[in-house]
Amino acid sequence: MVIQNRQFIQSSRERIFQKTGNEKLAHMYEKCMTNTLDTTIKYREDGATFIVTGDIPAMWLRDSVCQIRPFLYFAKENEEIQQMLIGLLREQERMIAIDPYANAFNETASGAGHQNDLTEMLPEIWERKYEIDSLCYPLQLAYFIWKFADQTAQFDNAYLKMIHCVLDVWQTELRHETDSPYRFERLDCATTDTLPRSGKGNETAYTGLLWSGFRPSDDACEYGYLIPSNLFAIRVLAYTEEILATFFAEEIELLAEVTTLRQTIEAAIEQHAIYNHAEFGEIYAYEVDGLGNQLLMDDANVPSLLALPFLGIADADSARYKQTRRFLLSQENPFYQEGEYAAGIGSPHTPLGYIWPIALSIQGLTATEQTEKEQMMRYLLATDAGTEMIHESFDPNQPENFTREWFSWANMMFCELALDLGGYKLDLGQPVYR
Repeated sequence: MVIQNRQFIQSSRERIFQKTGNEKLAHMYEKCMTNTLDTTIKYREDGATFIVTGDIPAMWLRDSVCQIRPFLYFAKENEEIQQMLIGLLREQERMIAIDPYANAFNETASGAGHQNDLTEMLPEIWERKYEIDSLCYPLQLAYFIWKFADQTAQFDNAYLKMIHCVLDVWQTELRHETDSPYRFERLDCATTDTLPRSGKGNETAYTGLLWSGFRPSDDACEYGYLIPSNLFAIRVLAYTEEILATFFAEEIELLAEVTTLRQTIEAAIEQHAIYNHAEFGEIYAYEVDGLGNQLLMDDANVPSLLALPFLGIADADSARYKQTRRFLLSQENPFYQEGEYAAGIGSPHTPLGYIWPIALSIQGLTATEQTEKEQMMRYLLATDAGTEMIHESFDPNQPENFTREWFSWANMMFCELALDLGGYKLDLGQPVYR
């Protein structure tokens, strides 16, 4: 099965052009949407959907959901999109059952990827970096299929099995120091690709927050409690509560466990994740360890602090988010960069001084002023280096210097900003923090 009915691409392209009057924008939108459909999505005989991230022949639990987000806008009227979305969730459920600590998987049990890492590798796994968001995104996808595709076939025993598996990991990682079996080491690599203390990570104290070995960039956490990912977990646990109450009324104990975990993380956020900055006021820290250390920064990958409204976590007009945003988009954030062609957030994952288009798209999508949205799009259009595609990162003074020519997540984040400028919106409901 492939998505043959693509009229939605042409009609949305025309609407975007009518709203913006920008032919290059409309053309790149169409090209990026078509590229994802034609080059990244693979359909299995059993109906599952395997989605490669781009120039790496593996599927990330995180990236794959981000890669299909723009199709959600058209899913209710397109049965082929609905089948693709449900198929993706089926594939993710299978992957999580293989190993809930892995972040990326092979299409087959080929033994490709980082098989020499010192962790419990399997031939189905490309990489086994434990990241909270890898488990958040499938929970988000199940909810989005319901709300935006108007489908409920995904709520079955496989879905319940995934919820139990995620909860088992998260209950364990509340007490990583004492209870977790997870270890990860990579030899002969940058320090951002491995965990210290024989693969256990830097020391943490119990806080009620979920421990994460790695960030959404696949870089190691400096401190074990990654705040944007914990906030994302709160959001998807709330989604899960709504699903369980609606479709699984008999799962009383499971619902109670989900609610208790969400409330535990929420209380810990208020106690451990807030920093009173002398210039910006009360802001979210990026990472903490429960031992008094806090890291003030943001990374380009999502979930990020900048992306909280995009994920339905914080209201863009809430005081704490606005203050955090001011900090993130200033030189106080060590990964905020400025150059001749763009200004925005980068990542330690790529060369120093480079900006990530994903972060530019997120800044536009979370902006409350139209002028800021339009500025972010101008940056993206000016830094494609003539490829008419979006890259992982680029030098803001020499955009022809970039990383990853084929990176589907970045392409689709650009498409989502284009849809926003075209007047398309997804209603994520009331944010957790208002």
